[in-house]
Amino acid sequence: MGVGSLGFHHVRLLRDLPGARIVGFYDIDRERAASVEAELGARGYPDLDQLLGDADAVTIAVPTNAHFSVAKAALQLGLHVFIEKPITTSLAEADELIELAKRTNRVVQVGHIERFNGAVRACEPYLKDPLFVESHRLAPFGKRGTDVAVVLDLMIHDIDLILSLVKRPVTDVRAVGVPVISGSIDIANARLEFEGGAVANITASRVSVQRQRKIRFFQPSGYISLDLGKGTGEFYRRKKRQDDLSQTPSLTDFLEHVSLRGDQEEPLRLELQCFLDTVAAEAPLAVSGEEGRLALAVALDIVERIERHHTHVFDSN
Repeated sequence: MGVGSLGFHHVRLLRDLPGARIVGFYDIDRERAASVEAELGARGYPDLDQLLGDADAVTIAVPTNAHFSVAKAALQLGLHVFIEKPITTSLAEADELIELAKRTNRVVQVGHIERFNGAVRACEPYLKDPLFVESHRLAPFGKRGTDVAVVLDLMIHDIDLILSLVKRPVTDVRAVGVPVISGSIDIANARLEFEGGAVANITASRVSVQRQRKIRFFQPSGYISLDLGKGTGEFYRRKKRQDDLSQTPSLTDFLEHVSLRGDQEEPLRLELQCFLDTVAAEAPLAVSGEEGRLALAVALDIVERIERHHTHVFDSN
C-alpha cells in the first residue's frame, strides 16, 4: 500500500524475497502507480479493496494519517500487516489495531528499521547497561513526512531504538522544539530519564543542510559510537586499570579499540524478510504492535511537552 519514496523499495524488495509471491500494489496517485508498474514490473491495482481481496499479507507505506484506516481494513479481512512507523497517529488508534490483531490472530509488525541497521546489530554484543545515550538525526527539508511533527517523522526512529536497547521504563520526559518551515515542529530535542538512572538526549531536525544519523552510548565498560547512515561504528573498551596518573598516560593505556562493521545487508530487506518469516511462523516477531505503541506514546508525550512549552514561552512574553 503506497509506492512513494519508501513504498517503492517495498515493492522492489518483495518481488525477490523468498517465502512469498508479490500480488501487486496500490497507490492513490495513478500516475505514480503507472510509473512504478512500468519500472518494477509489479501489478498496480486500480482499487484498494481488490488488492486486499487478493492478498494474504500487506505492507503499508502510505502517509501516517492513513495508517490506521488502511491497516484496520486489512486486519478486518484477516490479512497480516506490516505498518511503517509510526504505527498510527494516536494511542487510541494503536490500541484498536492491536486488539483487532489479537482477535483475528494476525501479525502486526511496525517498521522501526534502525533495529536492523548493520551498525546496531554489530554493537549489540558489546552493549551493556548504557547510562547515557546521545543521538542526532538531521535531514534536509522535504515534502515527505511533513504531515506530522519531526518527532513522529524522524525522532521516533531513535526513540524506538533507545527503548529497545536500554530496556527500562521511561520515568521523565523534557522537550523543546520549534516550527521553522512546515508549520509543525521541525526541530526538536528531548531528554528521557529511565528507571535506574539512565538518560537519553535525542535531537531531530528536518531543516538541516547535511544529513546525519549518529548515536552514542556511554556505559561502565566503555563508549560506543555508531554512524547509522554508514552502518559502521567504534567501541572503545576499558582494558585495564591505571592507578598512576602522574606519568600522563595516553588514552590507549586505558582503552582498546573495537571496530564495528555491519554485514552490508540492506536493513529494509532484513526487516521485510523478518515479517514474511513471522507470518510463516518461522521467526519471532521483531517489532510488535505493542512496541510500536510504546514508541508512539513517548513521541506523543514529547510533542505535547513541546507544544506546552512553546505556548508557555510565548504567553509569558
